[in-house]
Amino acid sequence: MPVTAYATAPRPSRTMPAGIPYIIGNEAAERFSYYGMRSILVVFMTRYLIGADGALAPMTDAQATSWYHLFGWAVYATPLLGALLSDIWLGKYRTILGLSIVYCLGHLALALDETRLGLAVGLGLIALGSGGIKPCVSAHVGDQFGSGNARLLSPTFAAFYFAINLGAFVSTLLTPVLLDRIGPHVAFGLPGLLMLIATIIFYAGRNAFVHIPPGGEDFIRQLKSREGLGALARLSVIFLFIAVFWSLFDQTGSSWVIQAQQMDRTFLGIEWLPSQIQAINPVLVMLLVPLFNWGLYPWVARFVDPTPLRRIGAGFFIAIGAYLINAQIEVWIAEGQSPNIGWQFLAYAILTGAEVLISITALEFSYTQAPQALKSLVMALNLMSVSLGNLFVAVVNLFLLDETGQPILQGADYFLFFAALMAVTAVLFVPVAWRYRERTILQAEAPLSPPRENA
Repeated sequence: MPVTAYATAPRPSRTMPAGIPYIIGNEAAERFSYYGMRSILVVFMTRYLIGADGALAPMTDAQATSWYHLFGWAVYATPLLGALLSDIWLGKYRTILGLSIVYCLGHLALALDETRLGLAVGLGLIALGSGGIKPCVSAHVGDQFGSGNARLLSPTFAAFYFAINLGAFVSTLLTPVLLDRIGPHVAFGLPGLLMLIATIIFYAGRNAFVHIPPGGEDFIRQLKSREGLGALARLSVIFLFIAVFWSLFDQTGSSWVIQAQQMDRTFLGIEWLPSQIQAINPVLVMLLVPLFNWGLYPWVARFVDPTPLRRIGAGFFIAIGAYLINAQIEVWIAEGQSPNIGWQFLAYAILTGAEVLISITALEFSYTQAPQALKSLVMALNLMSVSLGNLFVAVVNLFLLDETGQPILQGADYFLFFAALMAVTAVLFVPVAWRYRERTILQAEAPLSPPRENA
């Protein structure tokens, strides 16, 4: 194999690291693949799924909702595996590259097989690949920076999140149309092609990246240290609160889609498909990220320091409003009305504002508060908050049933339950955030290491 001198620590610099464009390009294409596939899952499972005999065998709404959130749970539980592979044995670059190939195979399975077997195999491989690379990619972003250009870290994470939502926006608009007009093979095949492109972009940036070596024994030593255990304990408490937010947010792909099917979906002169409504979220994120970073936060700073935990807490309170609107929509539907989809767009706007305050902030906060050898592990724990949120929703839909097997929480009561849950979480978070003491930890700058084998 050829030998290349990879940088194993950030170079002293005040400019943007050379590897960042490759990471952001990779992220945009990968998120296209993931959100495009995910946006059509519920519709596919309830309308297009076929049995072993080739006949239609769709799931019920409750079954599809449970499958959707169990998949979400798996996607955000497997980051722990990716983090351990990365931080102990392979390093972030090799872990991302290897699991990206697994990810591509999952898309291939979905595109080729429309049965429950193909669904299970495809979603299993995608959960392993997508989930496994998640903590490594976001930690890989932070690894490119040292103290000299640390001021660029926050806007870079904002750009990283912008790329996520750019990919999500395009795919959430396009993929449902492909499913509706052409069918599952092409609708699942295009996201697979974009994941292949994402993998190629990432490989192309190998010589521009800083490759932080795996920790090995240093990882174990730091994990067992008082500093490491203390950091993990403090951050895990924060992540438990964030998990409740994700139990609300990720229902935009399940219960919100099912609700949209019962609404008047003509808005701005366009008749929207139920699964296309999700496209409003990434558009709003792309608008709100610069507005918050260069407008809201500097303005708030004139009166009070908008610390990460204050932003997260504010997001919790804001999220409640979205579910109150959805509850009202259900009331109108139960009176026999067909409310306009614009009401759900309003709920999306509120929930997206909460997402920008919580998700981007948690991403940067997780990296800066993590000990050096535990960066991917802490990122994985942050992502597991999404997993816990999805698992909770799946359990609610699978097990909270009456004696006839029907869900106990239906209509407006369902959305009011989650609004109340978020309200209790927001109130309890206030004293926790007040007592937390922040400590920023970045990678130490150093010159290039001796030559290493190319990956």
